[in-house]
Amino acid sequence: MADIMRAMPWIRGTVTTQFPSLRERSVFICKRYLSVVESHLVDKCLWSRERDAMANTYKKTTNLPRTRFAMRANLAQNEPKRLAAWEEAGVYELALKKNEGHERFVLHDGPPYANGPIHLGHAQNKISKDIINRYWIMQGREVPYVPGWDCHGLPIEHKVEDMVGGKKFRELPTEKIRELCRKMAVEQVDTQRRGFKRLGVLGEWDNPYLTYTNDYDATDIEIFKAIWDSGAIYRGRKPVHWCSHCHTALAEAEIEYGDEVSPAIFVRFEMTTVPAGLEAWEGKLDVAIWTTTPWTLPADDAVILHPEANYVAVAHEGRAAIFAEALWEKCAAKFGWEDATLVVGEDGEPWRATGTQLVENRYKQPIFGDQGETGKFIYADYVTLEDGTGIVHSAPGHGVDDYLAGMQFDVPVVMPVDDDGRFFKGDTMGTGGPWGGMEVNEANPHIIEWLRERGALILHEDMSHSYPHCWRCKNPVIFRATSQWFVSMDDTGLRTQAREALDHVDFYPAHAVKRIGSMVEGRPDWCISRQRNWGVPIPAFTCQDCGESVMNDQTLDAVIKLFREQGSDHWFTDDPASYLGDACTCPACGGHNLKADRDILDVWWDSGVSHTAVCRHRDYLGFPADMYLEGSDQHRGWFMSSLMTSIGAYGVAPYKAVVSQGFTLDGQGRKMSKSLGNVIDPNKECDTRGADVLRLWVASVDTSVDVPCDAQILNHVGEAYRRFRNTFRFLLGEIEDQFDPAVDGLPVEELEAYDKLMLARLCEVHEQVSEAYAGYRFNQAYRTLYDFVITELSNGYLNATKDRVYCEAPASRVRRSAQTVWAHILSMLLRDLQPILVYTTDEVMAYLPASMRDGQTYAALLDWWKAPMDKAAYTPYLPVYRAVVETRAAFTKAYEEAIGSGVIGEKTTQAAHAKLSVPDETYAMLVGDLGCDLAEPFVCAQVSVAQADELSCEVVPATGEKCERCWNWRDLGEDHLCHRCHDAVEACRE
Repeated sequence: MADIMRAMPWIRGTVTTQFPSLRERSVFICKRYLSVVESHLVDKCLWSRERDAMANTYKKTTNLPRTRFAMRANLAQNEPKRLAAWEEAGVYELALKKNEGHERFVLHDGPPYANGPIHLGHAQNKISKDIINRYWIMQGREVPYVPGWDCHGLPIEHKVEDMVGGKKFRELPTEKIRELCRKMAVEQVDTQRRGFKRLGVLGEWDNPYLTYTNDYDATDIEIFKAIWDSGAIYRGRKPVHWCSHCHTALAEAEIEYGDEVSPAIFVRFEMTTVPAGLEAWEGKLDVAIWTTTPWTLPADDAVILHPEANYVAVAHEGRAAIFAEALWEKCAAKFGWEDATLVVGEDGEPWRATGTQLVENRYKQPIFGDQGETGKFIYADYVTLEDGTGIVHSAPGHGVDDYLAGMQFDVPVVMPVDDDGRFFKGDTMGTGGPWGGMEVNEANPHIIEWLRERGALILHEDMSHSYPHCWRCKNPVIFRATSQWFVSMDDTGLRTQAREALDHVDFYPAHAVKRIGSMVEGRPDWCISRQRNWGVPIPAFTCQDCGESVMNDQTLDAVIKLFREQGSDHWFTDDPASYLGDACTCPACGGHNLKADRDILDVWWDSGVSHTAVCRHRDYLGFPADMYLEGSDQHRGWFMSSLMTSIGAYGVAPYKAVVSQGFTLDGQGRKMSKSLGNVIDPNKECDTRGADVLRLWVASVDTSVDVPCDAQILNHVGEAYRRFRNTFRFLLGEIEDQFDPAVDGLPVEELEAYDKLMLARLCEVHEQVSEAYAGYRFNQAYRTLYDFVITELSNGYLNATKDRVYCEAPASRVRRSAQTVWAHILSMLLRDLQPILVYTTDEVMAYLPASMRDGQTYAALLDWWKAPMDKAAYTPYLPVYRAVVETRAAFTKAYEEAIGSGVIGEKTTQAAHAKLSVPDETYAMLVGDLGCDLAEPFVCAQVSVAQADELSCEVVPATGEKCERCWNWRDLGEDHLCHRCHDAVEACRE
């Protein structure tokens, strides 16, 4: 087009002279114009063909990337094939053999409940454990990992009940119920095992531990005997959480708290004694109480005051009622008692007495008072002056705090409620009275109305508060005094020993020790008995002649032997005389007619003794275990039951370290549930995105707190995965079949200056990643690697040095220098990501030279990367590297401004000349012995550096011309190539 425009003046002059008419001039101009255009296009076409031919020639002389490592992962299709190959080769066993005899690392698996397919919480848990195990395998540790399952308990029993129907279930013998439960557990274990294996988790999957096996059942009783012999186990009648739906006692670990609306009532109890100073009110005196459980009034035996609080008497409508002084005005206003006044004494001052002074006063029992039943005043420190009247009604059979307070004052325990949560029928204390046969919560409104009719009700209002629910069936529970087996926390010093043992355990995060420590400090005695069929029996017998409970070392040893040899099912079918032998004797009456009791052990005891059933009984493991890792709810669950049974039996904690993790939530921070449609199914994710993406998600989040996950989050993780994969592919493009470090690699001292800087930074990054793994902070390892790959490799070093790798002569020293560092980067990323991206790193192995594979076929068997520079060697390079990064950022900003203002016509940094001004300290680093030619990291033509007070950069057009082979602006020769490209092309021709 420039040729055409240059021709136009001549055309205009010719036309004016030779063709006076407009028509003739127009025809001539068109013909002439088309002729020039045709000539130009022909010339351009010839030049284009020449250029393309030359480009093809140059392409043949460059070292363009080539690799068989696929760009598309197709994880969902390829991972199962790789998993099958691992199983066939026995990769887990190979890892054990490789490090056999080395220092051992045992992460003891907390047993998930064998109930339904795996969920996202399961995936987070097992992937986290696998990341840790793989890291320690690469560190040279011998890492046996035995997965396990908790197979007893209510959920499986409920499933069987639903399967056969409630009526038929209740008619089945216990042994048949247990048979069906075992079959159900086996099926659930197989389902979950397939899901865990698909996640890429290495372990002893063909020989897991299961809590229903004979040896495990026997171990339950072994630990029971050890703690029994210490004197910590006792049978007592005290209030426990009772699920009327499941018909069993529950431990604190089996309780969930949720909001409930309950009736809060203020009630007058008529006093039968008169405190000193209130004699004038005899027969007209009440005590005002507050409660949120009206149904417990039939079991009322006391009212509780705070020992140090002051109490006053409030006169209203001819009667006086005792209130806490701090609350009486608030109460009077709530009740509408506008004429309420304080009763004054002879001295003219309001009458006052403390809770301690009022103790032992008595009142008519609110339901059975007309039969002569009374309750008494007691005190306890836990009574607050925030709500109510400052005086609470107490039914010791319906609350642990009330029970403990009542014990101090010999208050009897009354229990009018049966296993179904219904009042016993009758009309005396110990029954439901007017509400006999009624379910307790159903009785609430009837009790309130009964009180109203008798003038005892002051006020009724509904309130929402946190209330305990059964974690299995989700129904509200009640406190109910029953005869149960307990482990005492204090009689033998179990609480103190546990507290002291925690001081020697490492917690991740460190503050998690406070959670379990506070629970140890405040937990009541552990109720270990349950009233169900599917579990390990508590080894107690009852003499059918005299009713005495029988348990001793001889009976316990016989039960242990029975369970180990024949299994715990025989407890429910065999005559005790057949396995007790001489031990089948009642020590009280000498009779031999013993009957096996039917209570079973709490499932937390069952799973808690795995420290012995697994870690001690399998000699290739170890006790105490190096680590337990579970969700934060296990501070009151498995962490706690393991601690108590281990302290009780051996006096030491069962773990050296505990990793505590949060829960998985949806993207909005809500609990996942099918009803909300916000569930992330790990099995489906493996079938679509692939397990490596799920593993990368686990590594990317801070698992020490609750973590969100949804499809959008996983999409972002998928993008991160592709960046890692593309980096592997980019590096392999210049390593696979082109470079073998053992043959072509250069020692550190022979590397180019820029390569040394990157190698130093690589060593630093690896050290940071190693520290993150060792501290079980996977998200820090992930973030360090991701930022390094994206910011410092893809947009930095690899982008800068690809010119040298692509365009230098294949065997040139400067190319080999860059390839040496590329190989180090690939080797480090391969190993640092192997604990996370287990399938992808294994895929990379097939394309590496043998010298980069540690002689292994599978990535899981690699050793941890050994940095070629120790800390003392690489540290001096780091300030220089950071100075290069900082000045490059200044150049990038200045270049963008230069493009925007039109200073640089060619939109490529290769056509730019950077004029840097830097402070003295930076200048000394950049031009010193450890500095490099900044044109390479800047990817520009030239860089000049001058000293100044502060950092700045000016970008101007580069001198020289564009090399037709490498596209860098250089001084070119006659062949239009820079000196470097000329030599490379000539070398190829030779």
